[in-house]
Amino acid sequence: MVTINNLGVEFSARPLFSDVSFVVNKNDRIALVGKNGAGKSTLLKILAGMQSPTTGQIAVPNDVTIGYLPQEMKTSDDTTLINETRKAFSDHISRQHELDHLNADLAARTDYDSEDYARLIEKISFLSERIAMESSDNMEAEMERTLTGLGFKRSDFDRPTSEFSGGWRMRIELAKLLLKRPDLLLLDEPTNHLDIESIQWLEQFLAGKSNAVLLVSHDRAFLDNVTNRTIEINCGHIYDYKVNYSKFVELRKERVEQQMRAYENQQKQIADIQAFIERFRYQATKAVQVQSRIKQLEKIVPIEVDEVDNSRLRLKFPPAPRSGDFPLILENVGKAYGDHQVFDHAEFTIRRGEKVAFVGKNGEGKSTLVKCIMGEIPFTGHLKIGHNVKIGYFAQNQAQLLDGEISVFDTIDHVATGDIRLKIRDLLGAFMFGRDDVDKKVKVLSGGEKTRLAMLKLLLEPMNLLILDEPTNHLDMRTKDILKDAIKSFEGTVIVVSHDRDFLDGLVEKVYEFGGGKVRENLGGIYEFLRSKRIAELSELEKRPVATSTAQPRQEPNPQASAPTADNSATSAAPALSYAEQKERDKIIRKAERAVKQAEEKITQLEAEIAEMEAKIAAGECGQDFLANYAATQDNLQTAMTQWEEASEEAERLKLS
Repeated sequence: MVTINNLGVEFSARPLFSDVSFVVNKNDRIALVGKNGAGKSTLLKILAGMQSPTTGQIAVPNDVTIGYLPQEMKTSDDTTLINETRKAFSDHISRQHELDHLNADLAARTDYDSEDYARLIEKISFLSERIAMESSDNMEAEMERTLTGLGFKRSDFDRPTSEFSGGWRMRIELAKLLLKRPDLLLLDEPTNHLDIESIQWLEQFLAGKSNAVLLVSHDRAFLDNVTNRTIEINCGHIYDYKVNYSKFVELRKERVEQQMRAYENQQKQIADIQAFIERFRYQATKAVQVQSRIKQLEKIVPIEVDEVDNSRLRLKFPPAPRSGDFPLILENVGKAYGDHQVFDHAEFTIRRGEKVAFVGKNGEGKSTLVKCIMGEIPFTGHLKIGHNVKIGYFAQNQAQLLDGEISVFDTIDHVATGDIRLKIRDLLGAFMFGRDDVDKKVKVLSGGEKTRLAMLKLLLEPMNLLILDEPTNHLDMRTKDILKDAIKSFEGTVIVVSHDRDFLDGLVEKVYEFGGGKVRENLGGIYEFLRSKRIAELSELEKRPVATSTAQPRQEPNPQASAPTADNSATSAAPALSYAEQKERDKIIRKAERAVKQAEEKITQLEAEIAEMEAKIAAGECGQDFLANYAATQDNLQTAMTQWEEASEEAERLKLS
């Protein structure tokens, strides 16, 4: 469908990549991967026609349409959300008007045997077929499904686009792209602007309704659930695998091991040749052999090992000074903007050393609560920062807050103090900024490089409460893993606001869900939380009544039910069920949950009866019959406890099956 031939790009006479060739076929869903700065976004821009390559060419048939969503873009703010989204069908509407005009012209023609009449018939036929292919049963319904799937509420439809933040405007552009149904969809880190539920909706859309897709994303679970092919840009070359990301990682490891063995053999060969040359260089009887070895050495093409050298990236948070036992306590905390109540009655306590996640739809208050904690905005209720708490805060837009006009070196030099100023180049080297990189202006860095630089600034101060708001945006897979390991080994307390399921898996032991104006506590990791939310359709989350309590009943996580890895996520672990099967399964689960609730109510009733009886026994108001009744009630309580345990185990088994 789209052919890329010998593509090459150079910046300041330095090659970014060269001799890149591959074909994008219909229904390919390709993950474009590689380290930060490898050229992924550049390749997407070239395919979208927004940038020209230094060498090579791209062949795109005339009837193939391409849609492109960049990492950042300027959007217009001259209309409402629904009217802006309706622009997705502008080409379709124009073609319909053209067809109407041609049909009117056809009705007036009488030269049935002329070539013009035949060409007119052919053009009408072509337009009719194109419109039929593009037609949706109901454009308005399709727009509503897409917008609500991406997290918009129906009450947002008539709001001016100027009222939405940058992330939500990117969602508008994504909605328009999806509605256009281009033959090739180019997406540059689309999940950066989405919450977990919207990401899962997008996964289902791309897997079931889109045509060819070429996307850049650092969300491992998203790539596994969407793609069926992986293209890696590494050391200026590409490697094409017809598998999803997790399978690619395994095959890539095998490739690197083979390259390493070949490299070591070549190095041994070179060393042997050089030793021969040095040994016999000045012996006339060996002159011919020496010259032969020299020519042999010149002909050897060095083998490159494509393993990305991340060994220099040493990410370790400073030792955490000891804080009080409760770094953060919230009591009846709320925040409203005018008549809009973002959340209210938030009550929870975070203990020293806990690592927790804030999750939920965008706009439900995750970042807002973080700003309340930081004292950046006013709020209602009581929020207490514990004794000797030192907060390290990485804001969602931290990388964008860097001064783009100064160099990488000066960025750190401006915040470093004391002896650290003597080690700035070593620090930058540890964060993969080489000798030439330290003098670059910040504005020319990639998104991932800016995030690494912002993270380095954060590490210059010791802290014991680390608050990270979307820290993985723009980070490549390897750097995310290093950051995750550093947070795991951090001795202090951590709050992570993130929609990256793979990043949160195994990192946090508690999840706070923001939604419906409430903050609810869920014990266990991210996949335990997602399993507890499994229903027939994700959209049903909005239909369910919101619990009035701010905290769920405390349940100890089942040690036998460990969270799945990226290869065994909540989305992919369960076998696919039909809608009817899913409804029947949910019905059985609800029945089991009712049995648990009934057992709990029975226990509560019997415990109250026993308490009354014990009060009478203590007062001496009892006889032989009364004591017999007391013993029978205790037996009933024991039976009810056993029933509750069995019902709870059955409900848990059904949820995990």
